[in-house]
Amino acid sequence: MLSFNAKKHYFCIIEAEYNITHSLESKKKILAVINPISGTDNKEYVPETIVRVIDSSRYDVTVRFTNRAGHATELTREAIRQGFFGVIAIGGDGTINEVASALTDTDVALGIVPCGSGNGLARHLGIPLTVDNALQVINEMNIQDFDYCKVNDVPFFCTCGVGFDAHVSDKFAQSTKRGPVTYVKKALAEYLKYRCEEYEIELPDNSFKEKAFVIACGNASQYGNNAMIAPHASMHDGLIDVTVIHPFTPLDTAMLSFLLFTGHIDQDTNIHSFRTSKLTIRRPKPGVMHIDGEPMVMPAELHICCIHNGLKIFMPVNADEPKRSLLGPLENSFWNFVDAVRNELNI
Repeated sequence: MLSFNAKKHYFCIIEAEYNITHSLESKKKILAVINPISGTDNKEYVPETIVRVIDSSRYDVTVRFTNRAGHATELTREAIRQGFFGVIAIGGDGTINEVASALTDTDVALGIVPCGSGNGLARHLGIPLTVDNALQVINEMNIQDFDYCKVNDVPFFCTCGVGFDAHVSDKFAQSTKRGPVTYVKKALAEYLKYRCEEYEIELPDNSFKEKAFVIACGNASQYGNNAMIAPHASMHDGLIDVTVIHPFTPLDTAMLSFLLFTGHIDQDTNIHSFRTSKLTIRRPKPGVMHIDGEPMVMPAELHICCIHNGLKIFMPVNADEPKRSLLGPLENSFWNFVDAVRNELNI
């Protein structure tokens, strides 16, 4: 028969064993989905980095590599069925789109480790661009709700668009080389032979026609590489930021490029920008559009809408909305110079 002290010691052991078991059972399951061909870097080191960085006392991580288009979505759906807490997309905006598309309107959170060519969504959200630091965001467990958008029921999270950018994304996808240099080369090669189309844009309260070089619809602010096509876009406002670039001359190219990368493209006279919760774009015929940078053949009529707070994302603590310009204190001096030149030339 156990003495009182022995009984107390025995029950302490039982309680300790229960706490250990309970702690193990309460670890949250995370799936890490790695696209091995995204961007330009080899991803063989990533699983080891995950083991080293992710807090093993908090998370139980399963690592899977994708081997075909759409595989990331399949893996994510299986994780949802198995009750996973979160899924980390390790790749570019296309990989993030595949994972996030399965996570919309669920309680499973998206983690982002940017390893692509442009990393537009990560840059907009302020997620670190190195694997180690992006994984540390998962450890912080700061999960927020964000908007996502759909075009003809196909989800997108950063941008979608028709026109020249979609045309170039199609050519870029066919290239064996990745990265911003390849993209710029493709853009320059295609620019002089591209012909703009006329589009009808229907909004909830009016409609109009535009001959456009690009129509970009932004849930987030940029294409990637800090090319801010929708510099004021927020993923919390339930609205789509639409940027229409009208046809322009080669002489305008340098200025438009500068404005694109400094967050002021909406100030150019070739630009028409507006916000809306939904819109319909009608074009002369079906064709390619880009969805988060990936080309896709879509119908002539495109129905685009925003779903407010429909996606949960692991975020850095104290992350802010993106800054509008990259130039800092040099910006005012530059714009004073531009205004002076425009006044001098009466433009």
